[in-house]
Amino acid sequence: MLLSELARDRGIRYFLISFTDLFGVQRAKLVPAQSIDEMAENGAGFAGFAAWLDMTPANPDILAIPDANSLFQLPWQSYVAWMPADLYGMDGEPLLQTPRLVLKGIVKQAEQLGYRIKTGVECEYFLLSADGSEISDSRDRASKPCYDQQALMRRYDVISEICDAMLSLGWKPYQNDHEDANGQFEMNWTYDDAIVTADRHAFFKYMVKSIAEKHGFRATFMPKPFANLTGNGCHTHLSVWDSSGKINLFKDTEEELGLSKLAYQFIAGVLESASALCAFTNSTINSYKRINSPVTLSGATWSPNSISYSGNNRTHTIRIPDAGRFELRLADGAANPYLLPAAIIAAGLDGIIRQAEPGDRSDNNNYTDPLPPDRVKQLPSNLLDALRCLENSTVFAKALGDSFVASYLKLKYQQWHNYSNQITDWELDNTLDC
Repeated sequence: MLLSELARDRGIRYFLISFTDLFGVQRAKLVPAQSIDEMAENGAGFAGFAAWLDMTPANPDILAIPDANSLFQLPWQSYVAWMPADLYGMDGEPLLQTPRLVLKGIVKQAEQLGYRIKTGVECEYFLLSADGSEISDSRDRASKPCYDQQALMRRYDVISEICDAMLSLGWKPYQNDHEDANGQFEMNWTYDDAIVTADRHAFFKYMVKSIAEKHGFRATFMPKPFANLTGNGCHTHLSVWDSSGKINLFKDTEEELGLSKLAYQFIAGVLESASALCAFTNSTINSYKRINSPVTLSGATWSPNSISYSGNNRTHTIRIPDAGRFELRLADGAANPYLLPAAIIAAGLDGIIRQAEPGDRSDNNNYTDPLPPDRVKQLPSNLLDALRCLENSTVFAKALGDSFVASYLKLKYQQWHNYSNQITDWELDNTLDC
């Protein structure tokens, strides 16, 4: 069916053709339904330099080809439909630094090995006042606000509208809660194939921000907007299945935690590349104020500080909560919805190919009884450290592409240098009188 016909049947007047750049920023053009068939075939034109794509004003235009198989009709604005797009040059060649194409490439590598990757994400966010200056609910002041029933229900109108939207889209959401920080919430939906989850992740961020604005609030997925409160994580659950998607190859009911040898090899790969992985899972300056951070108002940051794994223990980078899957607790709310799973899969496949071993799991409380430095490595302390680890990693360059990693590093180093040139209030307060 042509998209124009679908538009007529569903009452769609406009289509948002959207792509996500290297920094996770969503770019789009709003196309009227009468022009959508031509755009779907030939692509919507963009100037690449206008986004974070390592291009110059001298480069030719790029074309965003929308994926009609991943169309979301906006539940709060039903006459508009959103479609993720892949980027191509005017010569028809794919733009290899497109995050969605990077994910497609690593998924294809997994398929060639006979694997189908399924992922789920837990996206935490804050609801702030319209100007973003404070938490939207002045009564949300408890030191341990996690699961706070009253605070949750005071934001019922926003939370229920977002959940109703997910229900109408067929995502099978199953719970919503107030999280560990004041003004912080999380909403969970069912896992699916990696690309499906990534598209939903991208749309979820757009949807939450839009519905929050509709109610007079501002939603943020910023990793650490408040120094004394728990930050926004994006815990990622992953499992590897056979090519049919029916047999979970990570599951072994005979093993203590329910994981197969293949699963532990995957985990080993993730742990061995964790320092470089942080360049993708914790991709902003602010990210490193969430991991390795001091104790928050609630008594725990709920963020990892070492490269370690455990059973059902939330103080480590990797948690094994149930048979047949693991949870990576490293990523934060700013992570690119496409580069996040791509990088995790790349590291994990490397572990499988090398048949790596993760070593013994750690069952300690890593906040109060941390592992000694001679047993476990610490996570990078800032973005610059993570970028240098990525630069020295052969795993990601090989799996995700040399040119992509080079472009990503170039722009991220530029971002670090821009940050480093800023004079902060802390510097003025502490060094002005020197």
